Amino acid sequence: MLISKDKFAVVYFSMEIALENDLKTYAGGLGILAGDLLKSAAQKNFPIVGLSLINRQGYFKQVLTKDGKQIAKPDFAYDFSKLKKLPDSVIVNIGAERVKVGVWQYLISGINNFSAPVYFLDTDFPENSNELRFLTSDLYGGDKEHRLKQEIILGRAGVKMLKQLGYEKIKKFHLNEGHGALAAVELFLSSKKKNNSEKVKEVRQQIIFTTHTPLKKQQDVFSQRELKHYQVDFPDYLLGLISREGINLTVVGLYFSGYTNAVSKLHQKVTEKMFPKYKINAITNGVNSVTWTAEEFKKLYDKYISNWRQYGPLLLNAEKISLDEIWNAHQIEKKCLIKYLNDKSKIKFSEDVFTIAFARRFTPYKRPDFLFNDIKRLLEVQKNGGQIQIIYTGKAHPNDLSGQMLIKKIFEFKNKLESKIKIIFLENYDMKLSKLLVSGVDLWLNTPLIPNEASGTSGMKAAHNGIPQLSTLDGWWPEGYHKNKTGWAIIEKKTKKLKKNKNLNKNIDHGKDYWENFSAEKIIQKKEAQENISNLYDLLEQEILPTYYHNKQKWQKIMRSTISLNASYFNTDRAISQYIKEAYRLK
Repeated sequence: MLISKDKFAVVYFSMEIALENDLKTYAGGLGILAGDLLKSAAQKNFPIVGLSLINRQGYFKQVLTKDGKQIAKPDFAYDFSKLKKLPDSVIVNIGAERVKVGVWQYLISGINNFSAPVYFLDTDFPENSNELRFLTSDLYGGDKEHRLKQEIILGRAGVKMLKQLGYEKIKKFHLNEGHGALAAVELFLSSKKKNNSEKVKEVRQQIIFTTHTPLKKQQDVFSQRELKHYQVDFPDYLLGLISREGINLTVVGLYFSGYTNAVSKLHQKVTEKMFPKYKINAITNGVNSVTWTAEEFKKLYDKYISNWRQYGPLLLNAEKISLDEIWNAHQIEKKCLIKYLNDKSKIKFSEDVFTIAFARRFTPYKRPDFLFNDIKRLLEVQKNGGQIQIIYTGKAHPNDLSGQMLIKKIFEFKNKLESKIKIIFLENYDMKLSKLLVSGVDLWLNTPLIPNEASGTSGMKAAHNGIPQLSTLDGWWPEGYHKNKTGWAIIEKKTKKLKKNKNLNKNIDHGKDYWENFSAEKIIQKKEAQENISNLYDLLEQEILPTYYHNKQKWQKIMRSTISLNASYFNTDRAISQYIKEAYRLK
């Protein structure tokens, strides 16, 4: 049941929103976060509307050859029966062309018959040229100009569509990344205030802006000429909206927002350094607890923690659950994963072997090959610490040749080590596969080059199933890492010799007060150097594997505290509550 449209006060703009595996409206973490936030808002009966593009062919379907070459194909496995096509349409100008934009609706079920609507914009109309019809075909496809046109549809047509649909009482426009920044421009240009200063002030009272990337090269920057060609009314006369680099849509979002947030405490400090003129807040990401908790763990939580489905922070009470029950639930989920792997591959994985997963977008700063920096040392780790088996999965953007080469590199390591370590690369990473991995593996591996990971959420999903993480101290991990309780921190140091050192982690024990005295300069490193090494192998050999194989009770305690400390905090019930209280501040 939908409440009156007059009751809806917030709209959430995002280029991608992940709702179900069969709806190809997402590429990765940005879309997962958007979908999870909207689900948690619906569970609170909070009046929010989601807005995105239909992306008829998805991001892309990944096919891998035997040597790891990625082939990107359209993803036509799209279940349109879960969407309702509405008769409404609007017109938006792109250059000299008038573009007709339609809309589809999806309803997220909340409680007490409440539903939160998500709208997907569509340009596939015969009135539009072929090029314009394909603007809402594939997510992040095409060239730079194609991306700009998609962002015009999302931002400007999005604002127009909300009015067309009857949402007249929207008070806050939440822009998830710079892709939706042109919504602020539409609000500015349609303002009835008398002068530009008053118009800007009015827009800033309405805009919430969340920035996600600490990498300037990944932000959308257009020359003034490029943008004005397609948006002749763009207000380039506003001081501060344009810089030497051109028109950066992240800066447009910052300029027009009354509240801006980064997505982790470290990311806040990095963003402050990038954009010192703006006040940056921090709301660390989370994941939807119900979506990412596996069935066996749902049964446990239902048994011991009442109302956890409505309020994820109640998972703090996971300490009530016995270690044996947590271990048994994990073993059931692991058995399902191993069966899936063995059905997919000739390589036979074992339920009794320590299983590591690396599941992320393949791009250089995430360093998927980090585990293989020293193969000889890795083999020593297995010989001395215990047997391991490794799962890789993830897509590289079709235009990211470096990311695609990294996939091939993993295949080379896989083939080189096939007689010594079982390694599998699963193609076409999606929500369904992610749910199998975050509940069935024993350790979640994350190795980004600091400070390039704004937040990351995959390790948060794993935490909901008691899976500890091994990661560099980037993104959310400096907040989530508690020594001997939630996982391990990879400490990198610049040296020419690899030294075994049991005490490398000795002084790393981050608690609630850690960030009060934190200095970004201490953790922001130079670009990766060949001689950078870490204590990764020492941790595996001397702590992680011996604990798993020879001290089950300690391992099970880590699993339980991972749930109580990390799953209880890094969830979107907490995150959406922060947005409601700190960012939306509805009166």
